[in-house]
Amino acid sequence: MKKITEISRKSWIKAIIISLLYIAFLIWVKSWMGLVALPFIFDAFTFRIIRWDWWKSLKNKTLYQIMGWIDAIVFALVAVYFVNIFLFQNYAIPTSSLEKSLLVGDHLYVSKVAYGPRKPMTPLTMPLTQNQFPGGGKSYFDKPQWPYERVKGFGKIKLNDIVVFNYPAGDTVITSADPRIASADYYGMIVYPLGKSHCKEIDLDTLSPLEQRRIYDFYYSVGRKYIVQNEKTFGKIMARPVDRRENYVKRCVGLPGQTLEIRNGIIYLDGVANKQPDAAQTNYVVTLERPIPEALRQKMHLSLEDLNVSDNRPGQHIIPLTVQSRDMLAAMNGIASRIEPYTSSQEESEWLFPQNMNTHWTIDDYGPVWIPAKGASVELNIGNLPLYERIIKVYEGNDLKVERDGTILINGEKAGSYTFRMDYYWMMGDNRQNSADSRFWGFVPEDHIVGRPVFVWLSLDKDKKWGQKGKIRWDRMFRRVSRYN
Repeated sequence: MKKITEISRKSWIKAIIISLLYIAFLIWVKSWMGLVALPFIFDAFTFRIIRWDWWKSLKNKTLYQIMGWIDAIVFALVAVYFVNIFLFQNYAIPTSSLEKSLLVGDHLYVSKVAYGPRKPMTPLTMPLTQNQFPGGGKSYFDKPQWPYERVKGFGKIKLNDIVVFNYPAGDTVITSADPRIASADYYGMIVYPLGKSHCKEIDLDTLSPLEQRRIYDFYYSVGRKYIVQNEKTFGKIMARPVDRRENYVKRCVGLPGQTLEIRNGIIYLDGVANKQPDAAQTNYVVTLERPIPEALRQKMHLSLEDLNVSDNRPGQHIIPLTVQSRDMLAAMNGIASRIEPYTSSQEESEWLFPQNMNTHWTIDDYGPVWIPAKGASVELNIGNLPLYERIIKVYEGNDLKVERDGTILINGEKAGSYTFRMDYYWMMGDNRQNSADSRFWGFVPEDHIVGRPVFVWLSLDKDKKWGQKGKIRWDRMFRRVSRYN
């Protein structure tokens, strides 16, 4: 321990500045429990009652070096933990759902302060991981779980903002060794389809809403039972807390309180058409007379996912195109004899959200759906309950039951309406017919919001190898994401 006369003026200034910054941080996040750490911060720069650097007196050089590395690594991990939670994090675009606005291989700087950082809900988490270590294995502890709180940010989500959020349907996952199964939507791609495939075909149109509900409940129970009985194929069923669910990035196309409807691929909000992003893609049926030349393919920004080399031959193909790339292809004589919009079928759209409601909606003709707002109420009945029951049960933690006669009980009491405790959003990809989004898993709760992408700091073309020209897309470096809104 140092005497007061041994503490330099420089150390006092450092201690005061760091302490004031820390207090300002605590005021911002409204976390007064953090004051417990203030004496320790002050001590580290002044009296040193605690020997913070005890290892520096070690005479064993090997142990000294090991402790030096441990000290540096611990400091770095703690710093990264707080930066990722409260300031910003990196996010790499893994799929083509936002093309051609954001591309696969774009690395985004995601601001946490744009909408306000969310306080940790699962605090015991390994920094730089989402839910697994690189070699496998869970990278967080389920307990303790802290309630949702958000620190005040610079603004709120605006219509057509591109947003990073936790995947809402990721509350339940299966641990299959097959990545195709492990990454699939548990509800819409596994449990309900599996259940239906093991049951007799039923014409749901001939049934009442209550009878339809019983059928869907049966599908779910059969599908879940099949997964449990076939653990070698599917792995175990596990639950993930909100902030440990996978991060997704989509465009917010519906705000709390708005009524959304999709007609012929166009989004309408409260009856008014929403502006399509300039770089949005939709599918076209293209009849090729000869292969698209490589130079034209690159000029049209068609990735190998959009048009694989083996598919680039004469014949009929379904190709996602922007308006600009469609016009470019149509202007080239002798390549495409027909380019017509593709219309999705009922079969492709069978398990849209809500999976337990017989809607006959498709990905191109969907809704109308009212998006819940905090403090607003909705009348509940068996007909519309599937739209909001996941919110009531899962996102807002109520006990919901439906009696044999169709009576709805919330927390044991008869309910004819429900008042929402959070705001909700509707998120969709710009690659409109090739995006897993709110049409498949529904509303995004406000407690799932992670942040807003600010700019692309690195962009890598997955179709090119390292050393190959164009691997790094220099023209996209440090572009602001807002230019794609």
